[in-house]
Amino acid sequence: MLLENKYHLTYCTNIHPGQDWESTLNSLKEYVPGIKSAVSPDQPFGLGLRLSNKASEELAKGNRMNEFKKWLQDQDVYIFTMNGFPYGNFHNERVKDDVHTPDWTTKERLAYTQRLFHQLAELIPEGINGGISTSPISYKHWFKSEVEKQAAFKKGAKQMLLVAKQLFELEKSTGKYLHLDIEPEPDGFLENTDEVLSFYKDYLFPAGRDILAKDLNLDPDELENLVRRYITICYDICHFSLAYEEPTETFKKFKQAGIQIGKIQVSAALKILFEQGDNQEVWDLLEKFNEPTYLHQVTEKSGDGVKTYNDLPVVLEKKNSAKELRAHFHVPIFLEQFEALYSTQDQILKTLEYLRTDPISEHLEIETYTWDVLPEALKENLSSSIIREINWLKSHL
Repeated sequence: MLLENKYHLTYCTNIHPGQDWESTLNSLKEYVPGIKSAVSPDQPFGLGLRLSNKASEELAKGNRMNEFKKWLQDQDVYIFTMNGFPYGNFHNERVKDDVHTPDWTTKERLAYTQRLFHQLAELIPEGINGGISTSPISYKHWFKSEVEKQAAFKKGAKQMLLVAKQLFELEKSTGKYLHLDIEPEPDGFLENTDEVLSFYKDYLFPAGRDILAKDLNLDPDELENLVRRYITICYDICHFSLAYEEPTETFKKFKQAGIQIGKIQVSAALKILFEQGDNQEVWDLLEKFNEPTYLHQVTEKSGDGVKTYNDLPVVLEKKNSAKELRAHFHVPIFLEQFEALYSTQDQILKTLEYLRTDPISEHLEIETYTWDVLPEALKENLSSSIIREINWLKSHL
């Protein structure tokens, strides 16, 4: 839905099962009409669509796209953003680090993303810009040496620039402005603000001069502006809070570098605070969040920077003596505290406060995808939970 004539607010449908097109469409039909009637009864409702590779391939067949567009029109629903990070199934089986598979060094990731953009261009209404969030190139623990990592950075940059060229040509031919939104996260190739800045400076801009400058007849400044226009950042609030970065500082650095934020994913991480004495209650409660489906990296800030543990079981086994830990577990955004644990809801509120004076992105997408794996005490009816999150965010804008 459009709020204050500038923010398209939605939730991401990666909450729902969608391993193929049939299951994706069935989930949308089951949940979206009721959610829309509750939160946006009198105006169109924007949706953050998640398509797996298989669902995307199947949507492209036969008359399915036209049938889907007709269903969206009948429901007064529109698509303005998509989640192109998870390539395969995202529910009811182990995901963990496979969420990065295939990564940006592969032709499969490129083909998937290019197909999604063709589909978004067909779905998005006139006059709205659209974005697709994607993996931060690859997963750090898959590479043994710096040489391998640098090769992956170079390959990933080249493939992303092919998408940028696609979007440049698409805008010229259709007038529709679409952007690729890179989503940093712990243990991804891009985890924090400085790594994002380095990726543009050391990889995207140089590769752009090699790949795009001659083809498109652009001088260096025009080339860099093109890269910044079509390759933007998905600012996932949970992920940047795990880097212990304040929103205002990140936004300031991006603005100085001319880097745009294509989408803000509104999400909250677990915050674990330890006091002097017995913290067994904290550890016992944290154990309830240890589940086998998703990767739950844990970060700790120290004098040397931010240390990342690659999954929650590592921390539960060590039970180190940190004053504070943060865990990559997307908890409900309306949740400030859960018994002895907390959330990084404060980072959401700081981001919303910043938007009051500087609307750095038009796209706000709630991304709490963990409802199925939350501790029992936090599980409620899914539709009611989504509605509650949307209404909470609306009330704080």
